[in-house]
Amino acid sequence: MADLANRTLPLSGFHGGSGAASLSVAAPATRISLRAKPDAVSALSGALGLSLPTKPKTSASANGRHALWLGPDEWLVIDENEADLMAAVALSGVLHSATDISHRNTAILVKGRGADVAVNGGCPQDLSLTAFPVGACSRTVLAKAEIVLLRTAEDAFRVECWRSFAPYVSALLNEAAEDAGN
Repeated sequence: MADLANRTLPLSGFHGGSGAASLSVAAPATRISLRAKPDAVSALSGALGLSLPTKPKTSASANGRHALWLGPDEWLVIDENEADLMAAVALSGVLHSATDISHRNTAILVKGRGADVAVNGGCPQDLSLTAFPVGACSRTVLAKAEIVLLRTAEDAFRVECWRSFAPYVSALLNEAAEDAGN
């Protein structure tokens, strides 16, 4: 019998940061890129078990599942329990486009009193709580890498990036987190 290849997780064993902002790799998750017209949102929300957000910079979360608004007809859906999101949206019975991007993305969790400073080390957005409250999300950049940013708590962010950019993003966040501790 042939040996099977084992996929290694990006950033396996990575941790970093400072006393002001800790960094860790998020657990593996299922992710889909979902696109649909407004008349399909209700059925898709029912199939996913959460209301797809319909306003810029908003997200919805329930039971380890997150839907992040990326555009008028586009969401990133993340399931931390690794549920079959493709099967869930297929049961909606409405026209949509869904692509499984679970192996394309990874996430870095940034937590602590200096988390916003660490993320702002490469992200030009205003991350104050007034401008970017808990639950806010955005497709943006971290220096030269595209990321999707979700504020999960007053002092915590989830930074989604492509696995090929993960070493670059994690190194940049680590340096900025160390600076945030000074």
